[in-house]
Amino acid sequence: MAMKIRLARGGSKKRPFYRIVAADSRMPRDGRFIEKLGTYNPLLPKDSEDRVKMDVDAVKAWLDKGAQPTDRVARMLEAAGVLDKKERNNPNKGTPGKKAQERAEEKAEKAAAAAAPAEEPAEEAAAEENAE
Repeated sequence: MAMKIRLARGGSKKRPFYRIVAADSRMPRDGRFIEKLGTYNPLLPKDSEDRVKMDVDAVKAWLDKGAQPTDRVARMLEAAGVLDKKERNNPNKGTPGKKAQERAEEKAEKAAAAAAPAEEPAEEAAAEENAE
């Protein structure tokens, strides 16, 4: 049985609240779980102690049994000091999407076209001054 330590959503519409649970990976997100390990309330400020509460001993026990945390839960465990920090690298995250790149190219073309006529009269005026 593949075990996961993951978030199970609760709360009402637009008011999320999550339970940190140990569950079989084949079960639905909000469905059957084996043990509740803690809670996560994303509506609280990031520096609040009540934002993430978990039973660290129970989490360690599940990790020893082979349970795999999801990405989000792994970050919470890293912040709590249960797991070692993992090096993450997403070089494509900062690059703009296809449409944004096209808009940037169009903007650059327009700026170049607007700058070209503005330079020509300045060059002609400089040439007239040199001729006199």
